[in-house]
Amino acid sequence: MLHFRHLVGRSTLRALFLASAAALAVGGTLFVATQARGEPAPAIRTMPFVSDRLSVEVIGEGPDVILIPGLASSREVWRLLATRLAATHRVHLVQMAGFAGEPWSHGDGPFVAPAVDELARYVAEAGLEKPAVIGHSMGALLGLRLAQTHPEAVGRLMSVDSLPFFSALYGPTATAETVRPFAEQARAGLLAETEPEAKRSRGLVTAAGMARDVAIRAEIADWTVTSDNHAVASAMADVMTTDARPGLAAMTIPVTALYASDIDGGAPPAMAQALWEREYATLPGVTLIRVDGSRHFIMADQPERFDELVDAFLK
Repeated sequence: MLHFRHLVGRSTLRALFLASAAALAVGGTLFVATQARGEPAPAIRTMPFVSDRLSVEVIGEGPDVILIPGLASSREVWRLLATRLAATHRVHLVQMAGFAGEPWSHGDGPFVAPAVDELARYVAEAGLEKPAVIGHSMGALLGLRLAQTHPEAVGRLMSVDSLPFFSALYGPTATAETVRPFAEQARAGLLAETEPEAKRSRGLVTAAGMARDVAIRAEIADWTVTSDNHAVASAMADVMTTDARPGLAAMTIPVTALYASDIDGGAPPAMAQALWEREYATLPGVTLIRVDGSRHFIMADQPERFDELVDAFLK
């Protein structure tokens, strides 16, 4: 498996624990507490859109919001947010193929660019006009590339704990080419991990660094086990070598980038702030917001603060 252990100290590795090459990280899902709060679940419907790259559930009515989950995540990571927003918005919950039990038919082929193209096709065929896009981790990278390559498809973007070049975690001099060998090493390691219990163990270890909230750690492991190895390996290698920074300067849509900070086992505030400010430096007008007391899954660790920031973003 690929780790940064030979490049940085163990504490720094934990501090920069993202859904990235550092941990062969995976996504997770939030437990659904809608019924526990006594709220009626909004009706789920699907758009007439057929794709072998993604599927979309739609709930609510109003201005359009697209929610994109991260690597190996289920769309359920957004369920609480989507249910709340459905009272005032039409919410499009994306599920990427190959993740969390969804079928995958593309072997070891590319992941990021085809997914971005399919997202753009969905926006066009569904007749959405400049929807707001909220993405977590790899999902935010997809949203960023969507805005860069299909600017008509995005009205505004919220990036949740995501970098425009994830391999910047190797250091400021890293490039897509210099990390390519490590990306291939990560791909090989994931493809070799075929035993469900080994995948679950990795998921549980990863989850401890990804979320303070213990309720979702088992969920993260579940999505790890049920995700297709080839899909995750392809996505990981592609994410590690996708550098969206060259396109930042030409972007004109509003972008809000949330990032996590946690002095107890996560990213120290100063380190996180320096990294996000450096990597988004060329994006005009970007709003960077640090969320303290949180690890990678901000929506789970700081749900009230996250809701406040989403509401402000959608205004």
